[in-house]
Amino acid sequence: MINNPIYKNSLEKNVTEISIKDGNILVTGATGLIGSCLIDLLMIANRNGRSFNVYALGRNIEKLKDRFKAFTNSKHLHFIEQDIQNALNNKYIFDYIIHGASNADPRKYLLYPVETMLINMEGAKNVLNYCKIHQEVRAIMLSSFEVYGNANKDYYYETDFGMINQNNIRSCYPESKRCMELLTRCYVEEYGVKAIIGRLCSIYGPTMEKDDSKAHAQFIKNALRGENIVLKSRGDQKRTYCYVMDAVTGLLYALEKGKIGEVYNISNEKSIVSIAEVAEAVAIIAGTKVVYECPDEIENKSFLCSQNCILDNTKLKSLGWCGKYSLTQGLNESISILKYNNG
Repeated sequence: MINNPIYKNSLEKNVTEISIKDGNILVTGATGLIGSCLIDLLMIANRNGRSFNVYALGRNIEKLKDRFKAFTNSKHLHFIEQDIQNALNNKYIFDYIIHGASNADPRKYLLYPVETMLINMEGAKNVLNYCKIHQEVRAIMLSSFEVYGNANKDYYYETDFGMINQNNIRSCYPESKRCMELLTRCYVEEYGVKAIIGRLCSIYGPTMEKDDSKAHAQFIKNALRGENIVLKSRGDQKRTYCYVMDAVTGLLYALEKGKIGEVYNISNEKSIVSIAEVAEAVAIIAGTKVVYECPDEIENKSFLCSQNCILDNTKLKSLGWCGKYSLTQGLNESISILKYNNG
């Protein structure tokens, strides 16, 4: 991936947005959409005068090695093969932790609801227990806009909360993320850990995993194949989207400059659109058109209830962060990078 000149150029342009100090950084969920982009950015920063020792944690060492093979000979990248549901090894000393290990694929929520819940809750417990022992470490715990539930409103601030239907198996993801958030605040209050919560909007980008079943990921895959963009609902609900490069720099701002125990919406006010508008934007880039299809049974169950969910980012911007990419810019760059990868 790093040998892709479009992607590498994008990383180099964003190196100046890294707000954290040099040091040892643990990234859990290292091969995911956000984790992989974050590690690429930090490693490119090392080529531009910074000094980050990056510890990439994942369950499969071969997957880690393959994803980051461009940095194989770097003394600054270290692999940790581990399930985050097991305790972290205290022999490692970190200055920062970005905890992103999670099942973030809607289709898998229905297929593996138990695993979805446990990785969110037990993973958070293990990271926070490490922070309890190593009080000097600063951590950011990645959460989701889905924790807001349904509050019968369009715009959501960090203090808002709504209803989540615990009778719906699909709720395994937002309910366990809610538990993760509350557990984090409890560790801050009771044990004085230095943890912040980053509440992510809908994130997209070229580092998405191949089996990502989110609607916008499917649109991009359709575009790469030169196919019509398939929409499996009316798609009229509005969301806040954020290109992965902006999401990564936003998380780093919250990690370094955010107030301990606080929640920060990671979103971009330049990308407030409906799902149908995302589909239309991708179709224009691909030179195809949008078509509507009925979802299969698993897809239908994996969808959120139709409602607007626009995340206000005033709190994040007050730290000095500003998103660079509009939706069209982010989609164009994503598709260009992936097209280059596909030859």
